[in-house]
Amino acid sequence: LIECIHASPPAAGHPSGPETEMRIEAAHIIASLSYGSPDALKTLLRLDALQALIYAVSTFQPSDRPVLKAAVTRALRALAAAIADAVGPSQWGLSPSVSDVRAEAKVALDYLFQPEVLDVYLPLLLDPSPQVNAAIAQLLCVAVRNPEHRVRVQEWCPPAERSREAKGKRGWERRDPTASPTRQGGWIVRTLTALLLRKDVKLQEAVLSAFANLVKDSDGLARRLAKAPPGTESVLSIALTMSKSRNIDLQLAATFCATSILRACVHTNHDSHVSMHEQTTAITIMHVLNRIIGSDTASNQVRTRACFILHHLVSDNRVFCQLAYERNSLHQIANLVNDITPTEKSSDFEEDEPESVSRLREAALTAIAAISLFDNDIRTAVTDDLRLVPAFQASLTNRYVGVRYAACQCARALSRAVSALRTNIVDTGLGLSVFQLFMKQDEDRQVMHAASAVICNVLTNFSPLRTRLLEEGVITRLVQLLHVDDKELKLNALWAFSNLLYKATPELKREVMSAIGWTEVNMLLLDPDTRLQEQVFHILRHIADGVEDVDFLFAEMGGSEELLGNLSAAMESENEDVVQQAVFVLANVANSPAHQKNILSHPRILGRLRDCIVDAKVEIRRPAVSCVLELARQNPRSYRELHEAGIDATLRHMLEHTAHVSASPTLRFAAGRQMGAEDDMEVQDKARQALHWLEQAQLNREAASDMDL
Repeated sequence: LIECIHASPPAAGHPSGPETEMRIEAAHIIASLSYGSPDALKTLLRLDALQALIYAVSTFQPSDRPVLKAAVTRALRALAAAIADAVGPSQWGLSPSVSDVRAEAKVALDYLFQPEVLDVYLPLLLDPSPQVNAAIAQLLCVAVRNPEHRVRVQEWCPPAERSREAKGKRGWERRDPTASPTRQGGWIVRTLTALLLRKDVKLQEAVLSAFANLVKDSDGLARRLAKAPPGTESVLSIALTMSKSRNIDLQLAATFCATSILRACVHTNHDSHVSMHEQTTAITIMHVLNRIIGSDTASNQVRTRACFILHHLVSDNRVFCQLAYERNSLHQIANLVNDITPTEKSSDFEEDEPESVSRLREAALTAIAAISLFDNDIRTAVTDDLRLVPAFQASLTNRYVGVRYAACQCARALSRAVSALRTNIVDTGLGLSVFQLFMKQDEDRQVMHAASAVICNVLTNFSPLRTRLLEEGVITRLVQLLHVDDKELKLNALWAFSNLLYKATPELKREVMSAIGWTEVNMLLLDPDTRLQEQVFHILRHIADGVEDVDFLFAEMGGSEELLGNLSAAMESENEDVVQQAVFVLANVANSPAHQKNILSHPRILGRLRDCIVDAKVEIRRPAVSCVLELARQNPRSYRELHEAGIDATLRHMLEHTAHVSASPTLRFAAGRQMGAEDDMEVQDKARQALHWLEQAQLNREAASDMDL
């Protein structure tokens, strides 16, 4: 088959001979094999099928039959999709397993997006055949899986345009780069937009899907697609119009495209501002998706895509989650989940269930988890009004890994609410069901990520399940996760320990730290991953929340030199979260009079403490100034060390500028901390108290000196 594809094209005068027919049939068979088993893909990769197809495309002649071009490009698209699926990440839901041909597939996928290979197949977007155009557009939708490949496609333009760009107007000047045809996807955007305006539904669907994939994480390209030059219609506007088509596949492609453009424009930070126009666009998309999700005639595959698109629309955005709740998207999905999820399983329930139903349940649960992540009213609706907890619980034991993963994400969203943690999660047994999944040694790694995130919340001090989980071995299981080769699981395990140690008894603190091991703690403090460092300092902060516990911490960490050395190094970190937790630990240590002398005599800590008061964010300034206050109030002899570090002058400067700025409304509005003024009332108050104690200590020193004289 590969030799048939790789054969030299027939002479120009015989485009319809038997050789051509053989190449067409061979291309059809290779396309079919690409959709087959992993073994088939492994064989195709070993026989260099991708390179053979690229070569066949490179030999296309103007006289070649459109059916040959279409067959070869469709085979190329099918093989590219299979290769991309093996490499990942999955475009729709969770990939069931890691392919054993991933390494070979990754090499092939990188080859597909080499500039010289792009020169072979991207020009086919200009081919007269709409079938060929659609196949290449579909390839861009299914095969582009990482930012590097995405940028290469966006910046590609034909060699002739690159040549003109390299030369200036006079042949030797370089052109202004802002006028480059590759800027923000110049050629690819123009070409795909022209194809979108054709009256071919299949082609329009392929182009919209290509845009949806190419615009991910590309806000510059997204804004270009959202706004059009005067007298033309933007791609976003065209997509919203096409989302009202009678063709349901075109509706899906259009909403997918519009959603990707919108989310690339609205950054994923859930506190970011969302304009009214962006909210209106989101509502338009939701109305289309609601109709598809609630349709009795739409296939499971179509409704699955609709749920995943809704998840993409609302993910990590508080405003869009609220809109999805208000516009009944949550209710539509809840009805769907309850319809397809029997809570009382029969013995042969899962064996008889079609995979399409399981995939639909995964998609629906994933969307529910995203919508209910932020707001307590939405979580209450999920538990009390829509009564979805039994469906979540039943899904935790589903044989499909994506369903278990999505059910854990739903449990995680609910566990963020104190009311749910104290009632529904306990009463229904959902919390214990997640815990049983968490304790399984052979569970899928991605499911374990989601389950461990739930356990983090269930171990908080207000959780009724905390004692039960301690009795059933949660500490041992968390320690196991600290030793796996997976940063995310390590992070969640540390996070769980941090929650467990908050306001814990001295006995529990010693039990936990004995299980973790102080050697492991010291190793984690040196880990290059700052997220792990932050959580370890968070743990030390909770351990040192009492005077006796500070003594315990010093004893186990190797004395003052070791502990304070780690703290001073962390306070010099470029990561603000690490600095914040380290300063909190230092503030707790400063509450112990027995160890204040160690802090005052340390060569680096006081200088870094001063820097934190001056330059850091308010979440760091608060514990920093609290630390200074304790040192000044409880240790009258601290004046000399704090004065030599410049801390008293820093506090005086801060308060003087704050008073000056506060006296003038204009300065208060325009300057704030830019003039050295402090805008946080808690920091102001503690700085004032600390300065009072330092000045009092100075007066006492001067009085004592006069008496000596």
